[in-house]
Amino acid sequence: MKAIIFDLDGVLVHTDQYHYQAWKSLADELNLPFDEKKNDRLRGISRMESLEIVLEDSDKTYTNEEKEHMAEKKNEIYRRLLSQMTPQDVKAEVREALSRLKSMGYLLAVGSSSKNAKYILERTALTGYFDAISDGNGLQHSKPNPEVFLKAADMLLVRPELCYVVEDAEAGIQAAKAAGMVAIA
Repeated sequence: MKAIIFDLDGVLVHTDQYHYQAWKSLADELNLPFDEKKNDRLRGISRMESLEIVLEDSDKTYTNEEKEHMAEKKNEIYRRLLSQMTPQDVKAEVREALSRLKSMGYLLAVGSSSKNAKYILERTALTGYFDAISDGNGLQHSKPNPEVFLKAADMLLVRPELCYVVEDAEAGIQAAKAAGMVAIA
């Protein structure tokens, strides 16, 4: 094995509370129910797929333009919350593991559906550990489609079967397996 690709949210950092707060704010504004159980269904999927779940209890039909506006509004709230993140939001064990894996010669990458992955890595001072960052920007498909992991392997110039993927969400585990990589969950 030559490379290890890490999911971001829930593996390297924990931003679940920020996602929850941002989606809850949007749902409250729309007078829609939103709780932790519904929030759990949003793990590992795209922002637009998440929005569809948030809106599933609505009697109203929204245009694509309205949905894009809602998704952007949620992201604005989320980014405002992310601005509070610091390097102290990363556990020492995470930094130690990344340092050790680098010293062992592994190429390291992030494979995240988040379009905010680079911002989160910058806020938490993790960027320097990674040889590649494959994120939601420019992807055509979100997990469980393997695109994000295949892109990471391509950026590392490593064949997929020589990559481990560290994941915490079912959609990500399915994506890793579909890419022909070894999933570590």
